[in-house]
Amino acid sequence: MLTGSQSKLAGYLTENKIDPARILVASKQIETLQPEDRAIRLAKRQTRGKEDDAAKAAKAKRARTGRPVTLPGLTKALKGESLSGPYKLRVLRAVARIAEQKKLAAPELSNLF
Repeated sequence: MLTGSQSKLAGYLTENKIDPARILVASKQIETLQPEDRAIRLAKRQTRGKEDDAAKAAKAKRARTGRPVTLPGLTKALKGESLSGPYKLRVLRAVARIAEQKKLAAPELSNLF
């Protein structure tokens, strides 16, 4: 299954016949900022320092990061080098989207890293 230089992620991709370039495209689609994300960020800025119901509702919503998986980061992930936690989650979301499209079970973080 895994060779000495192959990571869990690379093994998962080869096992399920997923092209690594699809991860870049899927991540860009998932993480790109949308108008509703900008509205969420604006609402958070406007309610900063307030403690009413509107402020709590604005803090509860979560916007996309706007930072997709990049080629250097994906290369590091495929080699098995260290990545930050948020970056691993971005890769996981992209792989889960592709797995959903291929009608595969969604992977877990521990299965990829």
